[in-house]
Amino acid sequence: MNSTNETKMDMKQVKQNSMPNIRWTLVAYDLIVYALVAVILLVLYGGMDKLSTVGIIQQVCLSVLCIFTARLVGKIYGQVWRYGGIQCFIRLLFTDSIAFVAYLCMELLLPVQKITFARLLSLVSLNLLGALALRMMYRYAYKCGNQETARGKILSILLHVFSGIEAGSEKEVQKIKVAIIGAGRVGVSLAEELLNNSEAAYVPRCFIDIDKEKVGRDIHGIPVWSETEATFKKLGEFEVQEIIFAIPSMDAAKKKTLYEYYKSAGYKLKVYDYPTMYAAGGKRHLREFDIEELLFRKPLVVSDERTNAYYKDKVVLITGGGGSIGSELCRQLAKMNPKKIIILDIYENGAYDVQQELKIAYGNKLDLQIEICSITHREALERVFEKYHPQIIINAAAHKHVPLMEHNCVEAIYNNVFGTQNLVELCEEYGAERFMMVSTDKAVNPTNVMGATKRMCEMIVQSASIHGKVKYSATRFGNVLGSAGSVIPLFKRQIANGGPVTVTDKRIIRYFMTIPEASQLVLQSGAIANNGELFVLDMGQPVKIMDLAENMIRLSGVQGIEIIETGLRPGEKLYEELLVKTEELDKTDNSMIFVERDTALGEEEISRRLVQLRDACDIGDDDKAREALRKAVPTFRKPEEVNREADLKEKAEEKENYKLKKSGYKIAVL
Repeated sequence: MNSTNETKMDMKQVKQNSMPNIRWTLVAYDLIVYALVAVILLVLYGGMDKLSTVGIIQQVCLSVLCIFTARLVGKIYGQVWRYGGIQCFIRLLFTDSIAFVAYLCMELLLPVQKITFARLLSLVSLNLLGALALRMMYRYAYKCGNQETARGKILSILLHVFSGIEAGSEKEVQKIKVAIIGAGRVGVSLAEELLNNSEAAYVPRCFIDIDKEKVGRDIHGIPVWSETEATFKKLGEFEVQEIIFAIPSMDAAKKKTLYEYYKSAGYKLKVYDYPTMYAAGGKRHLREFDIEELLFRKPLVVSDERTNAYYKDKVVLITGGGGSIGSELCRQLAKMNPKKIIILDIYENGAYDVQQELKIAYGNKLDLQIEICSITHREALERVFEKYHPQIIINAAAHKHVPLMEHNCVEAIYNNVFGTQNLVELCEEYGAERFMMVSTDKAVNPTNVMGATKRMCEMIVQSASIHGKVKYSATRFGNVLGSAGSVIPLFKRQIANGGPVTVTDKRIIRYFMTIPEASQLVLQSGAIANNGELFVLDMGQPVKIMDLAENMIRLSGVQGIEIIETGLRPGEKLYEELLVKTEELDKTDNSMIFVERDTALGEEEISRRLVQLRDACDIGDDDKAREALRKAVPTFRKPEEVNREADLKEKAEEKENYKLKKSGYKIAVL
């Protein structure tokens, strides 16, 4: 019984919800507008087709029936016009156009007194114009009637008298007032979304834009200001509480300037994500700035026709394909229509995750294979090469955690160095086209085992390029944001736990890039490389780790998080470098990618160094393995030496700057 009653109530509720919520007051005002137009065009008009009383009644009945039936069916009177945007006005125009066609047909077919086409069109058009004017005045009164001016008070009174509502209702007053940076498609879309959703927590107060054609105008009743007009005083008068960035294509330097400007004034800053044609399935939403965006560096974009064409219909093997970089390489490659992607990883969970992700996204359209093995296992690797005969091999498999590798030197050499050697030898044996190696800025003048092994890998690749048949390249980049073992996840966990946030040394500076950027750089190297190149990304200005920590704490909104220094970790140096010889750079087609010229070692010399490393590692002693690595990689230095030199250099610069300042010179801080 109860169930039956509930069903009936649900049916009743559905029926009620399906019925349009008609604003009868607005219908009445539209009828008044129609009456004025009808009096002018049907009664007072004295043309050749002057109507009799019966004719006037006939035309009034026909026009009223067509116009208001069309508006009721089109749910014109169910719209909330005080929040209505251009879509609402277009719907009114569309319904009245249908009404005109219906009116014309009925006037021709029915036995009524006729009027000219021009008169009929004028009747409908003037009535539409009056309806539009009425709604515009209503919206204007609602938007401006809450201003503490004489005009605002008059509008508020008129709005209350004619509609029964108050300008800027209590619900809207409680909403967060925002300024939207960008009066383009994305910004206007956001404004429309906020205006049309009565449950939205935000209400737009103004746009901020640099387009001179837009500045000074109103969009949906919202003023568009220039950057110079949007002063803190003016924003305060409009009660703006938060700033929303709604320009996806904004220049990085410009975004940084605006971010720091408004952040310093105490405004909360948000980003409006608007899906593009390249982000299928993406959702529109407001969010805080990601820490990646606080780098404010123009992102690397390399998804061009040349790169796509290179990987199309190719069999690609990605070692370490389940890792942070490897999995993103798989995602990027999947878009390029390869013949087959082989994911090789020792960690089956990571490989499984990316497999399921790509299966969901591409289904049977993507030929994806998973192989679980280590690159140090030569026999297992050979079976993979024998089975698939990959044309392109991308080596993203490596031990990369600096402090851990300091205490596991033998394993780092086995995996990073000899694993790479195995792959190079198998590429030659099975006739691969291209071998690409993922390297790191820590390979430049390394002070730790991880960096030294990566430098040794670069030397192996460059040596193979002069005596092998396969084309080789290596790609060097800085720290990858959000990757496993990186500083960003650590800071997030520490903040979530209430702190403290640990920084090894407040002076530490690092180059950063995003995972997609790192992956794209590797892929483009394959498309533009000839043979033996060491590609380096222009990563812009380096970032202080201390600044990174402070920004993340500020973004979190958590108060009282302390930052403490813990001291440099084993193998860690204060400053990273991207180039061995900064003066020896070659440009590429991509303005952000350069090639470092370096002299490759001969086959005999690289073999001799690998034998020495192998002998030392086979003993199983980390200290002996480390010494052998120092001999194999001449640039491998102790971190204490490098940091001492950096410290002395910094002190010398500070001393010189102090002298100049004391002498009256201004010091420019870059």
